Amino acid sequence: MGRGIIGLVGLAVTLAFAIPVGLLGLDMLTKGDTLGGGGFLAFAVLMVLLQEYLTTPSDVPGRVAGRLVGTVAKDPSESEGEREDPE
Repeated sequence: MGRGIIGLVGLAVTLAFAIPVGLLGLDMLTKGDTLGGGGFLAFAVLMVLLQEYLTTPSDVPGRVAGRLVGTVAKDPSESEGEREDPE
């Protein structure tokens, strides 16, 4: 599935916040704090996954329009067998 420019910018912003959190988790893991380090790593991964798969209110109009275009506009190759009524 292709990603638009706005999607790429959104992912970049999310990664800008998630990478430091993940690095903090790695640092804590190397110092022996497994609970805190694992928690921060899980939180960083969750930030990226939510940005990628969560539907926000601004995504809804685009998804509705995408479904309606397929319903309203027929593919010309599908209607070859139908005749038009001459008046």
